Amino acid sequence: MAKAIELLPELDGRELAYVDSIFIQMDDDHAKIFANAYRAQRKNPQDVLIFAIVGLVLLPGLQRFLVNQIGLGILYFFTLGLCFIGSIIDLVNHKDLAFEFNRKVADQLSANIGN
Repeated sequence: MAKAIELLPELDGRELAYVDSIFIQMDDDHAKIFANAYRAQRKNPQDVLIFAIVGLVLLPGLQRFLVNQIGLGILYFFTLGLCFIGSIIDLVNHKDLAFEFNRKVADQLSANIGN
């Protein structure tokens, strides 16, 4: 049985625990396929942080577009990041934004690959 830390060493914390719980249900071949697909689609929390900084300074809502929250991205764009408060909150919560996006990707991939 494959372990998440072996196939996806770049993960840490909650994301590693979540992916490991998905791997429990998979055999080694499915886990390797999942790991390759997940690595290609996941968002790195540092990337979300960089986009949140750029969003705060130049283009409000950019971080929301990155994590596929188009409606909030448009709202942030037209309200200047909800008067900068929403953008500042996203700076603080960048790991949570990345985790929620990555959790959805993991759920979709595990359903598609089959357990």
